[in-house]
Amino acid sequence: MTADPTGARYRLAEGNVTAEVSQVGAALRALTVGGVDLVPRYPDDAVTPAASGIVLVPWPNRIRDGKWSDDGEERQLAITEPKFGNASHGLLRFTPYRLVEQGTDAVTLAADVVPQTGYPYHLDTRVTYRLTADGIHVTHTIVNVGAGHAPVALGTHPYFQIGDVDTADLSLQAAAETWFRLDDQNIPIAEEPVDAQRDLHELRRVGGLSLDGAFAGLPRDAAGHATAALVAPDGRRLTVWLGDGFDYLQLFITDRYPGHDVAVAIEPMTAPANAFNTGQGLRRLAPGERWDLEWGVRFER
Repeated sequence: MTADPTGARYRLAEGNVTAEVSQVGAALRALTVGGVDLVPRYPDDAVTPAASGIVLVPWPNRIRDGKWSDDGEERQLAITEPKFGNASHGLLRFTPYRLVEQGTDAVTLAADVVPQTGYPYHLDTRVTYRLTADGIHVTHTIVNVGAGHAPVALGTHPYFQIGDVDTADLSLQAAAETWFRLDDQNIPIAEEPVDAQRDLHELRRVGGLSLDGAFAGLPRDAAGHATAALVAPDGRRLTVWLGDGFDYLQLFITDRYPGHDVAVAIEPMTAPANAFNTGQGLRRLAPGERWDLEWGVRFER
């Protein structure tokens, strides 16, 4: 019998909402509301494709050439994106998290970022997925359990759909004011006002978009949440909300997700790519300091 490359799966159910979380990368693998699949599924024997649903820590996205300066000391991380020569998606992408607690409607997983080549800091990281009446609420906690002021940023890489509609026929909305222009390593070189191609203040059909980049200048509602949404032709709406600290949003549309002609990732991030070098959105946690973050999904029918 072949082992599941995504590790143990933790299944949650409450009312008409269900979810599934994978042990490897603490990935949100499935979410349904009223029988509608909101996360695209992939084969049971597949490695997590295209970083689907994983937690990105202690940095999201990329660090140019895996190099960064740590208070004047040069650090070199492993190159995990050979195509572009970058360190990509943090240090826990393929780590099996340990189970802390599980109930019928919630699960908490934990993993340490231990001191290693290119990152000599020790972090205790935890993530809790909790079902709500119309979706899911996700809470991340990071504690610096080592010495020194640890540079930290966090993101997550979920893909979404409204399962009975071709994703190309969904419309995307995210009222960001700026976007990050990238170079040939997919590293930001400028933050600019959104142009006609990337202006998502109004609904835009996914099939007519080509996106793989970060956005900022996200307005917040009365609850203090920034939002992005996928909307079906019949008006059903999937909303991803970002709590305090998630000031950046990565949007990625791909044709390389197994079993799906088009897939769209809506990624909450606390910092854009290359933050270890630019400092943008980067936070330094003192020894013993804790950082809590939250985001979630709701589905309106």
